[in-house]
Amino acid sequence: MTEEAMVQGCIRRDPVCQQELYRRFSPAMLSVCYRYAKHREDAEDMLQEGFIKVFTQIGQFQHKGALEGWIRKIMVHTCINVLKKNRKFADSVDLIHASTLPIREDHIPSIMQAKQVVECIRMLPLGYRTVLNLFAIEGYSHREIGQMLEIEESTSRSQYTRAKTMLEQILIKRQLLPVKQPADGTARP
Repeated sequence: MTEEAMVQGCIRRDPVCQQELYRRFSPAMLSVCYRYAKHREDAEDMLQEGFIKVFTQIGQFQHKGALEGWIRKIMVHTCINVLKKNRKFADSVDLIHASTLPIREDHIPSIMQAKQVVECIRMLPLGYRTVLNLFAIEGYSHREIGQMLEIEESTSRSQYTRAKTMLEQILIKRQLLPVKQPADGTARP
């Protein structure tokens, strides 16, 4: 079934087309939701809520971009709305831990498996994890993140920087990222 036929069928509320759209896109969208959720059950709830929105808003899809991208945007906004509705984001800003972490601008090695990185990202406090996902993975600007999360743009920038630093420490601790050696040859903790 082509995407066009599937979309048209979903607009008509054809259950076969709805099932096909869900089957085709739910695995990737569950991964999106999983990055924002604390537990798999929460991610599955976000996924279901997101697909309800997809099916009710499918008539607004204008075929100007990829259907998957349009669905992803709905999923991200759904995840953010669930976090805000449950006040989970507001209660987890948690800047205390990050103030003592040194900042390093190295990038995570590209050879690292995505699953390991996702698991390490999920260990971050919710506020850090959310901003990191929105900025580094979804590509939103700090201004857009601030608007979505109802925080200052500077708070988004700060949380992103601190999330990267904390993620680096987690990756080093799990021996997924080498410890950077200072010029004198001693290992940095």
